[in-house]
Amino acid sequence: MKLKRYFAGLLFITSFVHGYSQTTVKPNFGLKSHETLDIAKVEITIEKTVVNFTIENRIENGTFCADRKIYITDPAGNRYKVISATGIPVCPDNYTFKKPGEKLSFTLTFPPLTGEYAYIDLKEECYENCFSFYGVVLDEYINSRLDEGFSLAERGESLKALDKFTKMVDMAGKFNGIKALVYYNIVKLATDTGHTVQAGEYYKKLISMSSRGGKIYIEQLNLQGIRY
Repeated sequence: MKLKRYFAGLLFITSFVHGYSQTTVKPNFGLKSHETLDIAKVEITIEKTVVNFTIENRIENGTFCADRKIYITDPAGNRYKVISATGIPVCPDNYTFKKPGEKLSFTLTFPPLTGEYAYIDLKEECYENCFSFYGVVLDEYINSRLDEGFSLAERGESLKALDKFTKMVDMAGKFNGIKALVYYNIVKLATDTGHTVQAGEYYKKLISMSSRGGKIYIEQLNLQGIRY
């Protein structure tokens, strides 16, 4: 009887490992470089990481392709190079849109992620028109809190949104990519609502972060005329 119980438990554990999958639909992110490119879904299994994208064309005869040098970077700095692309040509081949407003869905497949991955960065290394996403949040709880904050901001309730993002600071913990996302939005919201002391405080926090965590956010704030 004891042997049967052990065997049943072993089967359960094995099935759980082989069947493991985490799917994040429409994850929040800190910054992106392409206006109409969005991440629809990220699926992580023990075998691979699949990122589903959508892109909308805004110009006549617009084109798009995926470079062979696209990487995911995890919180520890490990890089995972794209393995394959589905639904989109690999550069130098291009997909040519038929008209403005046309939308295209495609997927990129990467190796499985190891270690902690509460968030990832995703970057295309190429010569021009390269795309990137910073601070793509894969933690379900943090995503739900960010949804609340962004929803408040979109409704024009900036003070409530500022309070919501300020309460997320401790939650971001040790994850620089998530902290940078939260700090960036605090600076913007505090500036918009006239809370310049608070805005300056978090602007300095961004400056003090590592180049990967804070520099790109400072550059974006500066482009919007925000400096402290």
